[in-house]
Amino acid sequence: MNGSGAEEAWLYILRFGHIFAGILWIGLLYYFNFVQVPSFAKFEGPVRQNVIMILVPRALLFFRYAALATVLFGLAYIFSMGAIKGNDYYKSFQFRAIAFGGALGLIMAYNVWFIIWPNQKKVIAATTATLKEGKPAPPEQPKWTRNALLASRTNLMLSIPMLFFMIVARHLTSLWAK
Repeated sequence: MNGSGAEEAWLYILRFGHIFAGILWIGLLYYFNFVQVPSFAKFEGPVRQNVIMILVPRALLFFRYAALATVLFGLAYIFSMGAIKGNDYYKSFQFRAIAFGGALGLIMAYNVWFIIWPNQKKVIAATTATLKEGKPAPPEQPKWTRNALLASRTNLMLSIPMLFFMIVARHLTSLWAK
């Protein structure tokens, strides 16, 4: 069963939103891992602290909401495809690839919201307290930084197969053939 023009337009909007949010999310993931983290090691202490207080909160805001938007647009697209195209869509090769890539994306979004963000929030608060109130850095701060870094590096590694499966869904339908 094929969808009407309005249904196809709806799918196009969802796909566009998913791709746009995904580009923003993965772009920021690569920025953090390939640009920010290596640069922080070279910054002087006061410069690094100012960047943590000013740049990092804004970048993390876009990062986590781009992750959320990517997941929401993706789920809406999958459910809309099933509703418009019928249950055969869920048995298709295309859906298998999207489901596998989507599962990796869900793991990545979990890491963003439940590991990276909570740890970075603590680092930002501790750095702000150090700069504005003269409080010493808490002894747990290196652990928070390390936990966020490890989750971010995990996401970096998961992004490669996730992107592969999302792209091949439309272009390599024989991937799941018997």
